[in-house]
Amino acid sequence: MAARLIGMARRRSPSHRQQPLRPLPLSQRIEAGPDGYDYVVAAIAGSRAVKVYRCPGCDHEIRPGIAHVAVWPHDSADGDDRRHWHTPCWANRATRGPTRKWS
Repeated sequence: MAARLIGMARRRSPSHRQQPLRPLPLSQRIEAGPDGYDYVVAAIAGSRAVKVYRCPGCDHEIRPGIAHVAVWPHDSADGDDRRHWHTPCWANRATRGPTRKWS
């Protein structure tokens, strides 16, 4: 009589919602913003900076080829709220007032 092997049932892989949060990439870190909330800060190399952005810290342009940081709220899942800052402007964010007055 031939023995019949019964295979083990495959485990279903967990969905994306059930997977644990992954650690941030090495180029990203968490820092407190000027408003006291936590922000993800990602370094952008000059070779990857291909667009013109407006820095909210000084209200000047960040030209293509200039290294800078992209910053977005830590609780933002997709980073749609990210802003591009000059690195020194972000570093001095606590000592600066608003650069633009809206009426």
